[in-house]
Amino acid sequence: MVRAKIVEAAAQLLSEGGARAVTTRAVAERAGVQAPTIYRLFGDKDGLVEAVAESVMRDYASAKAADLDDDLDPVGALRAAWQRHIDFGLSNPELYVMLSVHPNADPSPATIDGIQVLRRHVARMASAGLLVVSERRAVDMIHATGSGTVLALLAQSSDVRDHGLADVVFGAVLAAISGLRPAGVDPWQDTLAALVRIGAVVGDLTPLTAQERGLLTEWIERCIRAFEASTAT
Repeated sequence: MVRAKIVEAAAQLLSEGGARAVTTRAVAERAGVQAPTIYRLFGDKDGLVEAVAESVMRDYASAKAADLDDDLDPVGALRAAWQRHIDFGLSNPELYVMLSVHPNADPSPATIDGIQVLRRHVARMASAGLLVVSERRAVDMIHATGSGTVLALLAQSSDVRDHGLADVVFGAVLAAISGLRPAGVDPWQDTLAALVRIGAVVGDLTPLTAQERGLLTEWIERCIRAFEASTAT
């Protein structure tokens, strides 16, 4: 009971003020215990933060397992798990960054459980004949791109965060592991690809004046921004 109370207090402080807010004194005050109790149960601050991470990750892994609903098709289930991972990272930024940038040498049981759930999702894809890469590579690709996407989003200011990025990356990794495009893909995707390609070679269009090339670049970039914004709605 006391241990759980301390972990909850530390998790609240981490969420409210980041890693710097998780001091032994602050946690003791929030939990209503003496500082020596924290040292006795967790050893030091690092031990306490690891306990917080384990607690949060355990809840996340349990929720993620719920995505393995047989009523969902393998792609739909994988998409749900992907979105849950993105939401978890954005909801727990300090903890996510600490786990990603300073991972433990030995993964926690909750982290291992999360990877196992991902493996089960990929196994369902394989059983349905939807993979064009090995299961191991598919797991590694999804894990790497999922982690990278969360870190990229966290690096963006919240007022300019690209909320469509996660869907775009999911579509890319799905295509890479299965050759499929996700349901609901932007019907203008081919047009967007053409615009990007033209934008990349505008500088080579020497028959146009510098002013004309600048104007063409402005038009292309305006269209690209509009198409990308449409995927975030």
